[in-house]
Amino acid sequence: MSDAGVIHDIGYQRYEGPRLGRAAVFGAIYQHGLRAAFGLGRSAKAKIFPWLVAGIVLLVAVINAAVKAQANVILFDYFSFDDTMSWLVIFFVAIVAPELVSRDMRSGVLPLYFSRPLRAFDYIGAKFAALATAVFLLLGVPQLIMFLGGAFTTKKGASGVWNEFLDLLPGWGYSVLWALLFASISLLVASITGKRAFAAGGIVAVFLMTAPVVGVLSILPSTTAQHLAGLASPMSLLTGVQSWLRGKNDLGLDIGEFGVIYGIEFFCLVAACLLLLLARYRKVASL
Repeated sequence: MSDAGVIHDIGYQRYEGPRLGRAAVFGAIYQHGLRAAFGLGRSAKAKIFPWLVAGIVLLVAVINAAVKAQANVILFDYFSFDDTMSWLVIFFVAIVAPELVSRDMRSGVLPLYFSRPLRAFDYIGAKFAALATAVFLLLGVPQLIMFLGGAFTTKKGASGVWNEFLDLLPGWGYSVLWALLFASISLLVASITGKRAFAAGGIVAVFLMTAPVVGVLSILPSTTAQHLAGLASPMSLLTGVQSWLRGKNDLGLDIGEFGVIYGIEFFCLVAACLLLLLARYRKVASL
C-alpha cells in the first residue's frame, strides 16, 4: 500500500454571485423576526398564542365598529383602544421577545452570526424593528378596521370619511409609541437569559410590578409626586405622553405641567434600553 496522499476533486467551486453585505443580512433577520413573531414558517403550536391574541384584539375592533354603526355609540376611540388592549400587548411581547433573542442565546449561534459581516448594532436593530412592527400591526390593523367601519357608515359623506381619517392618524401615532416602548423593554429583559420561560416571566413582572408603584405615589400628599407618579410604569408613562400631546387631563392620570418630563422620559427609556442591548451584544460579539 502506498503512503502517498491522494487529492480528490469533488467539485467545490468558489461563490461568484453578488455580495449583498450588511443591508441584506439586516433585512433577512428583520423578515425572519417578523415572521417568527406570528409563528409563520413554524409549527402550529408556535402560532397558537400570537394569533389568539391577534384574534381577540381584532374581535374587539369589529365589535366596536359594529356598535358604532348600529347604535352610534363609540366603545373605544383610537387612543383608548390601545390603553384597553394593554394587558394583551404585555403577554404578546412576553411570548414573542424571548422567541426573537433568547432562542439564539440558548442555541449558541450568536458567535456564528457575528463571524459574518454582521454587527451587534445590525442584529439589535433588526430584532427591535421586527418586534416593534409586530406590536404596531397588533394594534394598527384593528384600528384600521375601526376606521373602515366608521368610514363606510358615516352619514356625512366625504367630509365624514376625512374626519375619521384625521382621527385614525394620531391613533396610529400612539400605537407607534406603544410599539417602540414595549419592544425596547421586552427585548432588553429577554436578552438577560437564554431560558424563554424566565425571560417571559421577567417581562411580565417588569410591566405588572411597576403599576402598584404608580398607585402608591398618586396618593401621596405632595401634588408634585402625584403629577409625576405616572413616570414609574411604562403603561402610565404612555398615558402621560398622550395627555401631554393631546392637552387632556381627563385620561385617569393628572400630569399637571410635567408633560414635557413624560416625553423626555419616554425618549430616554427607549434609548437607554437600546444602548444597554447594544452593550450586551457587543460583549457577546467580542467573545
